[in-house]
Amino acid sequence: MKQIFKGFLALTASLGLGSMAFAYNPISTYHYLADPGAAADDEYFYIITDSDDPAPSNATGYEIKVLYGFRSKDMQNWTDFGIIYDARKVDGISDIWASGIAVNPNDGRLYIVFPDGGGGGIGLIGADSIAGPWTNPVSGNKKLINNWGGGIANCDDIGWCFDPAIYFDDDGQGYFTFGGGSSDSRPASDGNNNIFNIYKLNKDMKGFDVSSKTALKIGGPKAMEASYIHKYKGNYYLSYSTADLRIAYGMATNPMGPYEYKGIFMGNPNIGGQNINANNNNHHGIAEFKGRWYVAYHDRRIANGYDGIEKIPAEDGQANPNPAYHRSVSIDEFTYAADGSMNSLTFTKEGPEQIENFDPYDWYPALTSSKQKGIRSRSNWSPGKVAEHLLLPLSTKESWIRVSGVDFGTAATGFTVEAASTADGNKIEIHTKSATGDLAGTCTLKNTGSKSSFAENKCEVSNLSGIVDYLFLVFKGSQDSTMAIKAWGFEGSGSTPPTPQTPYKGAIKIPGIVEMENYDINGTRDKAYSDADAENQGGVYREDGVDIVAIDENDPSKGYAVGYTNAGEWLEYTIDVTEDGVSEFTVVAATGSETTGLQLQVDGKDVSNVIEVTQTGEDWSVYKNFTGKFTTPLTKGEHILRVNITSDFVNIDKIAIGVEPTSVLPMGTLQRHVTGVYSVFDMNGAFLGKVDLNASTEAVSAVRNLTGKRGLFVLKNKTNRYMVNTEK
Repeated sequence: MKQIFKGFLALTASLGLGSMAFAYNPISTYHYLADPGAAADDEYFYIITDSDDPAPSNATGYEIKVLYGFRSKDMQNWTDFGIIYDARKVDGISDIWASGIAVNPNDGRLYIVFPDGGGGGIGLIGADSIAGPWTNPVSGNKKLINNWGGGIANCDDIGWCFDPAIYFDDDGQGYFTFGGGSSDSRPASDGNNNIFNIYKLNKDMKGFDVSSKTALKIGGPKAMEASYIHKYKGNYYLSYSTADLRIAYGMATNPMGPYEYKGIFMGNPNIGGQNINANNNNHHGIAEFKGRWYVAYHDRRIANGYDGIEKIPAEDGQANPNPAYHRSVSIDEFTYAADGSMNSLTFTKEGPEQIENFDPYDWYPALTSSKQKGIRSRSNWSPGKVAEHLLLPLSTKESWIRVSGVDFGTAATGFTVEAASTADGNKIEIHTKSATGDLAGTCTLKNTGSKSSFAENKCEVSNLSGIVDYLFLVFKGSQDSTMAIKAWGFEGSGSTPPTPQTPYKGAIKIPGIVEMENYDINGTRDKAYSDADAENQGGVYREDGVDIVAIDENDPSKGYAVGYTNAGEWLEYTIDVTEDGVSEFTVVAATGSETTGLQLQVDGKDVSNVIEVTQTGEDWSVYKNFTGKFTTPLTKGEHILRVNITSDFVNIDKIAIGVEPTSVLPMGTLQRHVTGVYSVFDMNGAFLGKVDLNASTEAVSAVRNLTGKRGLFVLKNKTNRYMVNTEK
């Protein structure tokens, strides 16, 4: 096989960003977080976590007291709101472990279900914002579930009364689940798991329907904990953590089951064969955001110092803490197969790609960043209030936060930061490219005399315009822990107007031929392709990250194909359909795999079944035709055609829509003095005119004279088809 197939890596952000605009997992590298829950609304993706920060370095068990809240608009820059709920300051709660979060479509509020310690029961809180304040909506301030009374219902003999999750269906009906462990009456075993319950929440969120209790029995590997429900294209998915430390799932047509076991969605986190989770437990939260699916999970990559990540000390200040009890939260994008099953997650260093540019002309909590180094944070939380969350630089060392894909528009003119400082000479330098890159400005902080007394500090900035791949706020001072940063923002001209995706060589006329390498150009507003990494693995034709290969490395006249494909990738093409009712197409493709495939969409709707591409040869060099029909015939007008790759390793040359695919013949087979009348097409399949060839009329010259252009063209009549290269 000529190609070395790549793994699923996060694609470089293509919304006008640079070539390496990556977030880098985990989302926070300045404290230990675990057990994420995930949710999203139209504006933000949310992650909640509990925290291992209280655990000493030599911990032999969990010490989990608080929940943290994060949100992002672009999946790369995350705002950390710090502690949003603290069990140490709430009556009736001991510890607070793995929790679930969801957005209620009925009232637009966020709701969290949380466990009371290691099995005492399940509580419910709600808020208008991820920052809080969070309050209990249940009548009488009760818990939902309580082992020792005081709840609406008990734990129903489930061994571990914890790890709750919350889900709202499209009709607004809410549900919550919980469970774990094993008991005599509620066993967990291979093929027979009965450790989770689900209930229907009341619409007013003041309680739940006790009579709705349903045991979520499921086959599959022995379950341990972490039940989670989500929905995709009419199917419901129950996922859970297995006793052998993976995430399994089943599917159903009703949120309350029954669920049919389908397989393993997540293995124990590893990258390149190296485990990044100390071969220990996991927990997950799944949510859709702006048409894409993400899973948050925990690992141990900080405590392990994976790939050079800065290790941070445990709460007692000792380095090299026990990884088992010092976890980190990461996030990756995942996809579904054509049949609705969940494709296995590939864990990455890079995390998800950035899906929109960052607007610097707003006022941001200080811990808004895509990566950090040499900092710590502190939250001051009390019931009924939003916590004050502060960034604490270790300013005598390398100390900074990074923001990615920042759109400064015409130009930024100033920077404002709200900060406390207890020393003279503390400052924040604004750099681009790297922490020591081009200096755009310096803000010297006022000495406020106390880390609880804040002042606004303003400074001018220069050379900040357009889209800056990486912006660094670098903290400098002669002593550590003499600064406390609360918030910051820029002043200037506003953001760059967004641009839509555009055709590569103009809209492709249909009936005609879609050459796969001529996919649309990304805009800042719309994305024209999703490739699994940031590099053109084939290295030819275009340089924007899609993998393009030469059909014949020794003969460029044969054109190009899209190769190195992975399931979940896609490309879009602007097509101009000139007549109604086009219903047939032919895919010209090659694969050395036994079977692979693709599927077509038009304007976001499925218009074909999966086209199965069976093995054409052993080295991906043999291209064959695979025919298909549109389930909905094309209509006249301009449309967006999307080609979805449904399984790995198919090379696609072209898709002939409403016409026959042209044969790609070596130049040596073209007689320069062929005779007859031929229609001439460009490589997009557009008809350009006709040439009348005879013994004295040379084909290449005739096509060049007709088109006035140099390049590749197709000659076609009823019996013959030729590729013509007018460059020669």
